[in-house]
Amino acid sequence: MSEFRSTAHDPRRLEVEAIMCALPPRQLPEKEMSNKVLSQIDADGNATVVLNRPEVHNAFDPEMVDALTATLKKLEAAPKVRAVVITGAGKSFCAGADIEHMKKSSTASREQNLANARASALMLQTLHQLEKPTIACVRGPARGGGVGLVSACDIAIAERSATFRLSEVKLGIIPAMISPYVVAAIGRRHSHRYMLSGEEFDAAEAWRIGLVHDICEEPELNAVVGRMLAHLYSSGPQAVVAIKQLIREVAGARMDDALMDMTARRLAEIRASAEAQDGLSAFLEKRKAAWVTPASERGKRKPQDSRQDTRKNKSKN
Repeated sequence: MSEFRSTAHDPRRLEVEAIMCALPPRQLPEKEMSNKVLSQIDADGNATVVLNRPEVHNAFDPEMVDALTATLKKLEAAPKVRAVVITGAGKSFCAGADIEHMKKSSTASREQNLANARASALMLQTLHQLEKPTIACVRGPARGGGVGLVSACDIAIAERSATFRLSEVKLGIIPAMISPYVVAAIGRRHSHRYMLSGEEFDAAEAWRIGLVHDICEEPELNAVVGRMLAHLYSSGPQAVVAIKQLIREVAGARMDDALMDMTARRLAEIRASAEAQDGLSAFLEKRKAAWVTPASERGKRKPQDSRQDTRKNKSKN
């Protein structure tokens, strides 16, 4: 399985290869509506999504928002995809909304501004509700909507020099669409401080307040993401979907009889599934569950298996 460290899956290499068309046609990243968002799926079902506007620090314009939403929906519908990694091309993760486009919005009608805001809200909702597990791989600065993307992902891993800022207040606006995800990630207390002050904070502070789950040195980032992908790959795919839905439903719910009944029913239902039966049997039989073997490894024979067959054939002769 890919450890997210080979050049084929390095987001920075992907950016260059996509622009130079250096890959063979079958391996070229898919272009969703425009080259502002690139995507690639490796042999094991790990999808990499690259925000590809490095000249403006991967800031969102309407076309990029729509492209990211379309890309996520396409990956959701692809059965072979097991996990989705989101990262940025160039030196930044994402600068949030494109300032030049925001300037133009001052002359747009209320209906046009509302439509653009709803498109951004849909993008974040699509990411947050994706059935596949999602990882934010953060290099460099994340600002405004970029922090929203990090918050909307299931898991966030950042390099140590990454910085974060909820900068909307400095522009006289509010972090409206990203607020549900940011508050859920860092809590109300930290949201009060960083949404009101608009101050920059580093990766260590992002880890302390719960925005990111792990930090590492930049050269190690791909390997750390790769190890997380390996953990996700050993998890039952249907169980992953069910757990993501369960978290959304129990978060903030009242601990009453209805909640206890719902959780009991969920467990009873999934225990009867074929995936759960195989997982439990694999544990008892001390073998790997069916989903653990990477797609790229299936069908391959181990060298020792070939040697054993050779010995068997010789003994028969």
